[in-house]
Amino acid sequence: MNKNELVTNISEKSGLTKKDVETVVNGVIEEITSALKDGDKVQFVGFGTFETRERSSRTGRNPQTGKEIQIPAATVPAFKAGNKLKEAVK
Repeated sequence: MNKNELVTNISEKSGLTKKDVETVVNGVIEEITSALKDGDKVQFVGFGTFETRERSSRTGRNPQTGKEIQIPAATVPAFKAGNKLKEAVK
């Protein structure tokens, strides 16, 4: 499912217009992104937690040449599913 399909499904189930639903979905995505940029966690009880994790630097290998390269440390987004979501997917 992509974002347009999500907006359409929510619109049909809620009776709201697609434009209103899209505004809300975009707002949620922007707020989650902003919180992660600030180093905060976003937790939806039962659904899951969005957070950032530190990835340490490491040595990799260029697949074309086989030459070793240094991959720098990075902060990456992560999602951990909550219990209700895990149960629903089983």
